Amino acid sequence: MATDTLTDVFEEHRPVLMAVAYRMLGRAADAEDVVQEAWLRWSAREAGDGAAASEVREPRAYLVRIATRLAIDRLRRIRSRRESYAGPWLPEPISTDLAATIPDVAERAVLAESVSFAVLVVLESLSPLERAVFVLREAFGYPYGEIAVTLDRSEAAVRQLAGRARRHVEERRPRYDVDPEECRDLTERFLTAASGGDLDALLVLLAPDVRLVGDSGGKSRGPLRIMAGSDRIGRFLVAIARTPIPDAEFLFAEINGAPALLALSAGKPDTVVQLEIANGLIQCIYIVRNPDKLAAIASL
Repeated sequence: MATDTLTDVFEEHRPVLMAVAYRMLGRAADAEDVVQEAWLRWSAREAGDGAAASEVREPRAYLVRIATRLAIDRLRRIRSRRESYAGPWLPEPISTDLAATIPDVAERAVLAESVSFAVLVVLESLSPLERAVFVLREAFGYPYGEIAVTLDRSEAAVRQLAGRARRHVEERRPRYDVDPEECRDLTERFLTAASGGDLDALLVLLAPDVRLVGDSGGKSRGPLRIMAGSDRIGRFLVAIARTPIPDAEFLFAEINGAPALLALSAGKPDTVVQLEIANGLIQCIYIVRNPDKLAAIASL
């Protein structure tokens, strides 16, 4: 296989490798590193002593296996880094436009949920192997036998890991089915009330037990603990409105599979806000302000 053909094969499967690695790691930069390492291993096979890349009968399966194993290794290494993270940890926001790329509504819903902030936060509490099994099975529908080969485990062990991971996620993730138009409308109303410092309008939108999870990484202004309660959070948002973002511009975009608000400061991403909504009220507010996590959406 010529080098250009070898590259073409890898590039054909790059999107699924990025998709798997991001769901495993929650950070686009880490996922890109994994994909790059997978490319190096793929291209090195052509010059190695074993079977060349050109002789691999199922390149997609082979490349997903490499990327998954690399992601597991990387996740094990970065766990300690996240344990010492300043404040709550949220995934790195990524721009998504699933409606434009996935025509099937049911498939789109599964993939949107698999990159949601709520699910990715829950996946952080799984072991690396449980997370790999959950991602491959639930997000991509891989058969247990293929996952077993990928992880070098027995199929029985994989089924056990899958069951444990699924129960854990089901117990902890919120189950909100919200129409995207309703979500966007409420997000717009939230922006108007929050930016205007209108406490009464905010309290109408917030569930009594609403939570606010802010990820600043200690590198920008933001709460270092999860906040709870509509009155407390409403007053916090009003206080923020008194110190507005310089040269602010607000955009609505699909981020991590759902409508979100992107705030720009002097043309650069400053804040991502996404809402969890149920029964017409905001149940949780996710705010990402860590500048290291906003590079992946800088092109919006």
